[in-house]
This record gives sequence, C-alpha cells and structure tokens, in this order.
Amino acid sequence: MTTQRIVVGAHYGLRDWMAQRISAVILAIYTLVLLVSLLMLPELSYGTWAGLFASAWMKVATVLAILALIYHVWIGVRDIYMDYIKPTSIRLILQVATIVALLGYAAWAVIILWRV
Repeated sequence: MTTQRIVVGAHYGLRDWMAQRISAVILAIYTLVLLVSLLMLPELSYGTWAGLFASAWMKVATVLAILALIYHVWIGVRDIYMDYIKPTSIRLILQVATIVALLGYAAWAVIILWRV
C-alpha cells in the first residue's frame, strides 16, 4: 500500500507568483509609457501634466497600473504576514486592515485621476 502525502495550506503558490510577475510587467510597461509621454511634452508644467492625464487612454492605463500595483502589494504583504505573523488573530486583523487601506488608496487614486 502506498502512502499519500496530504498537503495542507492555502495553495496560493504558482498562481500568485505568476500574478505578481504579470503585475510587475504591467507596472514596467506603464512606467515606460509614462516616461516616453513625459519626454514628448514640449515643457513640463502643470498644464501639460494635467493635459497628459486628461486623455482617456492615459486614465485607463493609469487605472490599470494602480490595480496592478494594489494586487502586487497585496500578494507581497500577505505573504509577509503569513510567514512572520504566527498568531492567527493578529494576522487576520493585519490582513483586513491592509485590504481596507489598499482599497482606500485605489479609490482615492481613481477619484484624483478622474478629476483631471
């Protein structure tokens, strides 16, 4: 008779590793697009900066980058909590606080972006 090994845990592994890499690629591409867009501006002033972010494509790209950043941060912070915070109650409180903060940051960034 063979013995089966029972694996316990959250099983995030490869899925979250890939998600973090994909979000990093999205952030890198956004950074390059932003740098090229800034270099193409005739001058860097509030008017040209606001004009750059007034275009729909830049708003969409920025929201995508914000969402990628939020998800990237969540995976990293969650892994740190799971590795180093052993009491489950404290870890849960920190995770909930982090989720609330990240969602608040994302909403705040979108509100600011769509005001332009």
